[in-house]
Amino acid sequence: DNKPTCPSYNDGAAYFDMGEHTLRIPMSLHTENRRRLQERLKARGLGGGDVVLLQGGSDSTRYSGDADNVFQQEPYFHWAFGALEPGWYGALDVASGRAVLFCPRLPEEYATWMGRIRTPQEYRQRLQVDEVRYVDEIADVLREMTGQAGTLHTLRGVNTDSGKTTLEAAFDGISRFNVNNTLLHDEIAECRVYKTKAEIEVLRFATRVSAAAHCSVMRKIRPGMKEYQLEAIFQYHSYYHGGCRHQGYTNICGSGCNAATLHYGHAGDPNLRTVGETDICLFDMGAEYYGYTSDITCSFPANGKFSNDQKLIYNAVLKASKAVMAAVRPGVSWVEMHRLAYRMMLEALKEGGVVQGDVDKMMEVNLGSVFMPHGLGHLMGLDVHDVGGYLEQYPPRPTPAGFRSLRTARTLEENMVLTIEPGCYFIDHLLDQALANPEQAQFLVPEAIARFRGFGGVRIEDDIVITADGMEDLAGDTIPRTVEEIEALMAEGQQEEVLVPQLHAQQKLDQ
Repeated sequence: DNKPTCPSYNDGAAYFDMGEHTLRIPMSLHTENRRRLQERLKARGLGGGDVVLLQGGSDSTRYSGDADNVFQQEPYFHWAFGALEPGWYGALDVASGRAVLFCPRLPEEYATWMGRIRTPQEYRQRLQVDEVRYVDEIADVLREMTGQAGTLHTLRGVNTDSGKTTLEAAFDGISRFNVNNTLLHDEIAECRVYKTKAEIEVLRFATRVSAAAHCSVMRKIRPGMKEYQLEAIFQYHSYYHGGCRHQGYTNICGSGCNAATLHYGHAGDPNLRTVGETDICLFDMGAEYYGYTSDITCSFPANGKFSNDQKLIYNAVLKASKAVMAAVRPGVSWVEMHRLAYRMMLEALKEGGVVQGDVDKMMEVNLGSVFMPHGLGHLMGLDVHDVGGYLEQYPPRPTPAGFRSLRTARTLEENMVLTIEPGCYFIDHLLDQALANPEQAQFLVPEAIARFRGFGGVRIEDDIVITADGMEDLAGDTIPRTVEEIEALMAEGQQEEVLVPQLHAQQKLDQ
C-alpha cells in the first residue's frame, strides 16, 4: 500500500511536524483547547442542544487572476480543530464535547491537479476528532446535534487591533436554526489569551528559530548590502532550518533613518535601502510555525561596532527592557509596565545628555511618548497581535499619547504570552511637536536633539510567557542583548566569507 498515512507517534497519536529537525506537535493540543472552551461555555449555563460552529478560511486567488494565494487557516478555527486546508467547518457539542469536522467533497479532477483525495476517515485519524463528514451534510448533522430547540453559537466580534469583524459561520440552511452570535466571541478569545503547555512549546520553538535566524543576519551583514538581502537571510534560515514557511507579519528591516519608521518594510518602502557603514539597524522579524508566531526585534550597528551615540541609545532601551523583565509577574498592570519603561529610558537619556531636568516632571508631561510613541508590547499567539486585549470586562484603552497605542491594558496573569519591546526613536515630526510645546521642550537638550536627527531608532523586542513568579524569555539565552555580546557575535561573523552580489559585480567591473 503506497498511500501516505498520517504521521503518528509510536502509540498511534497523530501529530504535525515539518521534518525530524522541527517540533512535533500532537493533535491533543486542539483537543485540550476544545475542552477549555467547553468548560467556559458550561460555566455560562450552556449545555444540551448548544453547539459551537466555526468556519475555516477559504482559498483565494490574486485579484482577478487564477494564481493561488498561499492559504493560511483562520486562527480561531485552527485553535479549535487544527485542519490546515481551506473550506472546512467544525462543530463542538457543548454538553458532550463531541467534535465533528466537515470537509469539502472534492471532484475527481482534484486528484489530477492537487494530489490524492483523502477520505473522511483519514482526516478523522489525522485530526483526532470524533467524526469527519462532508460540508454538504452539514445541515443534517447539525440538526441531529442541536435537536429542534437547540442553538448554534457562531463567532462574531471585532478585533480591537485591526477593527475587523471575525468570520462568522454561514451555510445553506442556517436560517432554519436558532443562532446566537453574541456569546461565543469573548469566551473563545479569553481562552486564547491563556496558553497551554503545548501552545507555549510551539511558541518557544518559533521564537528560538527566529532567534537563530536573527543571529545569522547579524553574522552575515555587510555594509553595502540591501535591507531586503538581510530579510532574505532571515527567511531562508527560518524556513530551511526551522520549517517555518510563513512569517508572522511583514518584516521590518530598517537601517539608518529608516529605523525610525515603526512599521517600515511595506509596499511603499520595501526594505530597499542600501545599508551604510555607520548605520544603526533595527530588524523586527518573526517566523511562524503551525500558525503560531514569534516577534523579535534586534538592533545593532551595521559595521559591528557601536559608536558612542549608538551605545547611548541602545543602553537606554536595554535598561528599560531589563527593568520590565524584572518587574513582570501575575498581578502587575501592563499599563504600569509601559510607564516603567518610559521612566527607565528617560533616566538613561538624562545621563547621556539628551534630556535634562527632573524625571518625575518629565513623566508628568508624558515626555516618554516623544521617543517611544508605540506601546510596550502585546499579546502574542496565533496572531502576532493576539486577541483578548480589550474584551468588555477588562480595562479600556488608555488615552494619553503612547499609552493609547497599547494593545492591552490588562493585569498580567500566568500563561499569558506577550512581547516586551521598548524603543527609542528620533522621529522628526514628533521632535518638532515637542520642541513647540513649552511643557515638553524645557526638558529637551536642543544640541543633542539636533545631533540625533536622522539617527533612526533602537528597539529591543523579546517574547515572554508569564509564570507563577515572574516570566520566561521564550528565546532562552540565544539572542545577544548587551553591547559586548552583539559586538562579539558580529566580530565572529566578519571572519566568514559572505558573497554580496552587487559588491562582487562592482569588483568585477573594476578589474
